[in-house]
Amino acid sequence: MKLSTKGRYGLKAMFELSLSYGQGPISLNSIAEKQNLSIHYLEQLFSSLRKAGLVKSIRGAQGGYILAQKPDEITVGDIIRTLEGPLAPADCVIQDENKGCNRAGSCITRTVWEKIRDSINNVVDGITLQDMIDDYKKLNKEDTYMYYI
Repeated sequence: MKLSTKGRYGLKAMFELSLSYGQGPISLNSIAEKQNLSIHYLEQLFSSLRKAGLVKSIRGAQGGYILAQKPDEITVGDIIRTLEGPLAPADCVIQDENKGCNRAGSCITRTVWEKIRDSINNVVDGITLQDMIDDYKKLNKEDTYMYYI
């Protein structure tokens, strides 16, 4: 399983936003510049993140985006699933969807795909933006910005 740029860039952008949590809105231009991302691509990603209730947009001259929840309440899984969809290695094990495989009850590989899906979900749901901030601070004891995902 490989994440697309939606998930990778979205996580970078949300991390950038979380670094400024509580300091007011951050413009997409600022996020794009700091993370070396396309502003137009970020606009598309933030539209999805806003619809999912992960960010709020603030209008006006000093506007931008803020997290809709505290960094310790937003998981990597929330972000990636919003931008990528379900995290499953095969269609037959996508939760909340009935793909109608007529061999599901006797398919031994299905149990493997379920274990992989569950492991991935446990990992991404166990990491919050606050965890990423804490790791960032441990890795970069000085004030320079050196975080890349």
